[in-house]
Amino acid sequence: MLQADVSSADYGEQEAEMAVYRKEGEVRALALGNRGPIRYDSDGSLHSDIVEAYWRCGFYILEDVISAEELADIELDVAEILDRAPTEPGGMLDKHGRPALAADGKGGGLSLVRPLSDPIGGTEHNNGRHPTKMIEPTPPEGAPPWVLQVVGGSLQFSDAALRLYAHPDLLRVAEAFNGKDFSPFNEVIWFKPPGLGGSVAWHQDGTTHWGTPKFHKGSHGFNFMAQLYGCNAANGLWVVPGSHLEPADIKAWSEQAGSDRLSNAVPMLCKPGDVGITNRQAVHGSFANTSNAWRVTINFGFHPRASVIGARGNGIHAPGSDQIIYDEERVQQRSRILGYAIEARRLRFPDEKPYEYLPLSGESFEWNDAARASLRGYNQLDLGI
Repeated sequence: MLQADVSSADYGEQEAEMAVYRKEGEVRALALGNRGPIRYDSDGSLHSDIVEAYWRCGFYILEDVISAEELADIELDVAEILDRAPTEPGGMLDKHGRPALAADGKGGGLSLVRPLSDPIGGTEHNNGRHPTKMIEPTPPEGAPPWVLQVVGGSLQFSDAALRLYAHPDLLRVAEAFNGKDFSPFNEVIWFKPPGLGGSVAWHQDGTTHWGTPKFHKGSHGFNFMAQLYGCNAANGLWVVPGSHLEPADIKAWSEQAGSDRLSNAVPMLCKPGDVGITNRQAVHGSFANTSNAWRVTINFGFHPRASVIGARGNGIHAPGSDQIIYDEERVQQRSRILGYAIEARRLRFPDEKPYEYLPLSGESFEWNDAARASLRGYNQLDLGI
C-alpha cells in the first residue's frame, strides 16, 4: 500500500462537529439499501433490486467487483504515476528530476492542488457549477506545496486502468442504464493523499440537458468509481440521495446548513475492490482528506448515446468542446478505445468472457505497443455533456 508522506490533519475547532457529521452520515448511508454484489435476473438482465435502488438513490455501491490480482496491477501503475508526477502545476520535471508524466504535451493532463484546499468552490471554474466553497483546514507541518489530485486521460498512462475499463460486468451495468449503444464520457484517476488531499465542492455534473426535452433521470449518464484502497466518510465522496431528478439550489442548501456539511448527504463507503456508480446529475462532493488513509479512485463514465449525439460539448472535459456539436463520427471515434480495452483485458484475463460492445461489432483490435502509442491524446475527444 502507498505510504503517507505526512501525518493526518484535522479541522481544528470544527473537528468534533465533523466527527459527528461523519458518524451520522455513515448511519444514513448504510440504511439506504443500495449496495451489494453485481447480480442478474434469470433473463440475464441486471438484477431489478440494483436497478431500483440506483434510480431511487442516484448511486449504488457494487461490492467485490475487482479481484485482488487486478487490484495489485492497478496499484503498481498508480505508484508509477505518483513517482512520475510533476512537483508543481505545469511542471516539466518529477521529484527525481526526470521529464514528468505528460510533460511532452502529447496527451493527458495532471492537476495539482494546494494541500487540503478547495481551488474551485465558489468560483466560475467548470461553468460555475461549484457555487459554494468547502472548509480548508490548515495543512500539517511539513506538507509539500502541491499534491497531485487528478490524472486526466488516465487510460494512456495505465494499462491496468485500461483493462479495468473493459471489465465485462461493469460494461453490462453500463448497458443496463444507458443502452447497448452507450457512449464513453471521460476517464481520470483521483488521488486523496492522507492529511493532504484537497476537497471538491458540492456540484451536479450534468450541464447540457437540464430543462430540455431530452432531460430524464439518467440523461447525463453516470460515473464508475473503482476504489483501490476503499473509502470512508473522511476521505470519500459524499452524495445527496435522490438529487439527480432536478437542478438543485446548492447555495441555498449550504446557507440552510450553515456550513459545507449538507444535512441530507451521505458518504460513499467502499472496501478495496468495490465500485461506486454515481448518477452525474446527483449532487456530490468531497471534503479535504484529514484522515490517515489514502483514497485512489479509478473513475470512468458512460452516457446514453442519444444524449450525446447533437449535444454541444460543455467545454469542461475537452478543450474547445463548447464550440463543438457532437456527431456520430466523433462519438464513434471516441468509442474505439473500448475496442482496445476489451482486447487488452482479454490478453490479461484469457479465462474471462469478453464483453461485446455493439457499436464496435464487426471491428477487430490488436493490443500492442503501436496501439498503446495511438492512445496518446485520446482524451481530447472526451464527450462532456
